Amino acid sequence: MSKSKKIKDVVKKKYGSIAKSTGKCCCSTANLETCTPKVTDISHGYNKEELEALPEGANLGLGCGNPLALTEIKSGETVLDLGSGAGIDVFLAAKKVGPKGKIIGLDMTDEMLIKARQNAKKVGIKNVEFKKGEIEDMPIPSNSIDLVISNCVINLVPDKKKAYQEIYRVLKPKGRFSVSDMVTRGNIPEEIKEDMEAWAGCVAGALDKDEYLSIVKECGFKDLKVKSEVEYDYKRTDEFGLVSMGLVGFKK
Repeated sequence: MSKSKKIKDVVKKKYGSIAKSTGKCCCSTANLETCTPKVTDISHGYNKEELEALPEGANLGLGCGNPLALTEIKSGETVLDLGSGAGIDVFLAAKKVGPKGKIIGLDMTDEMLIKARQNAKKVGIKNVEFKKGEIEDMPIPSNSIDLVISNCVINLVPDKKKAYQEIYRVLKPKGRFSVSDMVTRGNIPEEIKEDMEAWAGCVAGALDKDEYLSIVKECGFKDLKVKSEVEYDYKRTDEFGLVSMGLVGFKK
């Protein structure tokens, strides 16, 4: 089995289990074995009113920031949420684009898709759709999306360059992405990089910030802006730090 396939299997198993449980887990700030919040929580970047308006079960505490707070979302836009989970950002974005807009949630985990569709049914939201697929090979037409959002998910993807090539492909000309993701300050220790549980915990797959930004630029995006950075206590040293980064970029 290839390392990429092994990573995806571990991630599917971990998040499938979370979807079926009643507890919450913040992937980037958790104790990787018990999935117990350790440093911060999902409410970072979200206001109380937003969280209280969500369908029950949509907020599983999986994230490292609020990608919707990084860019203006306009009425009538088509938005794609990568790794949409139980639907927290899909449902929040649905209100912003209004009835003439559309939100697509993409996830590779069956249990998450089931939960998200159940949540949409609970509150009767009509302008959302949840699709099964992988970020490196999206079942989304080219040049069809105004805004791509993602919350602490791209670090889970083995091939980040392919992920951003796909984001570039599906965006309309002058479309944009708004992503909260995990990066590092310095190189991640080798023993963490090879730990599959650390991959599922949004740690082992994080790239050095400069390398991450270089990949995004290579894929053709312009006007990159780092809107936020939060460094966690997780194994912090002078040479290494785990950082939540809010990033916005535009297709040419």
